[in-house]
Amino acid sequence: MNARVVSVNTSEKKGVRKKPVSEIIIDENFGIQGDAHASSEWHRQVSLLALESIRTMQEKGLDVHPGDFAENITTEGIDLVSLPVGTVMTIGAEVVGKVSQIGKECHNRCAIYYQAGDCVMPKEGIFIIILKGGRVQAGDKIEIPA
Repeated sequence: MNARVVSVNTSEKKGVRKKPVSEIIIDENFGIQGDAHASSEWHRQVSLLALESIRTMQEKGLDVHPGDFAENITTEGIDLVSLPVGTVMTIGAEVVGKVSQIGKECHNRCAIYYQAGDCVMPKEGIFIIILKGGRVQAGDKIEIPA
């Protein structure tokens, strides 16, 4: 498996597109420093979405890019939704996360839906809790230990 990080993205507010940044610092049992979704109070500390999912939306004619679906980490080369809850992954050299949720229920149409015209995050995004923190940037490997 040649899974990798394509983009790391943050936002100060929930429900909006995230902006790509050069690097993120992730704290154990918290999430990304400076990101609206970071919290030790819940199980969706960091979100991941595959570039392949974004490309599907681009093929439908939407002008969308990494971060536009409010995902923290855009991945490539890994079938995220096939990972069972409880799967442990290493992101980059330091970060260890555990899959805590596959997809999410959207109770109402958020700003992302209206801005992008559709949203793949509820069906194809995953969420992790952070077991070990560290730094992550585009190009870092993602590994699922055997």
